[in-house]
Amino acid sequence: MRFEDWEPLYLEIIRDMGYDRARDEESARVLSGIISGMPPSRRASIRRLEELVRDRDVLVCGNAPTLKGELEEVQPNDFCIIAADGAAAVLMDKGIVPHIIVTDLDGDVEAETEASRMGAVMVVHGHGDNIPVISSIVPKLCNVVGSTQAVPLANVHNFGGFTDGDRCVFLARELGASAIVLVGFDFTDPHVNAIKKKKLEWARKLIALVIG
Repeated sequence: MRFEDWEPLYLEIIRDMGYDRARDEESARVLSGIISGMPPSRRASIRRLEELVRDRDVLVCGNAPTLKGELEEVQPNDFCIIAADGAAAVLMDKGIVPHIIVTDLDGDVEAETEASRMGAVMVVHGHGDNIPVISSIVPKLCNVVGSTQAVPLANVHNFGGFTDGDRCVFLARELGASAIVLVGFDFTDPHVNAIKKKKLEWARKLIALVIG
């Protein structure tokens, strides 16, 4: 996605959420530096992501409480599976290693690290609030690709999207998925706090831009 197309939405989001663009950009730079210093064998490429996604049906797994039940209603082997952060642990508990995990590292990092060692591509997102965890966790991961919601860098990409869940959807579209199926999404969860409610509303709006 061209940043010029994404930037108006990004500016609206950070105004609404009260986020600091400079901190997002700093996080992207930190993430870029860490990835640059990793051995090539520990990094993944956009080409690898495209090989997984292009012309395939993609199952995007959110981390709503409904995920376990909804997984029983699909055949995961029929899809390229993209997990949004905490959904990775649910999948791993069921013996399913996601092909891709989109994460800002505030979920079950242990499960995500194990999945990365088993071949999952880790699309790690840098934003203003997670610089310390990026610095401590990313060097332990395998198959890492960087992402940002701010201006992209050479090895930190902007596929579009704001929350882990809608970033999965934007990534799938950007990389040429033939179809996108959602499981484990609840945009009206009454049990979340006010900030999470705002994030879910943005996720709903952004996903609707991609798949209606």
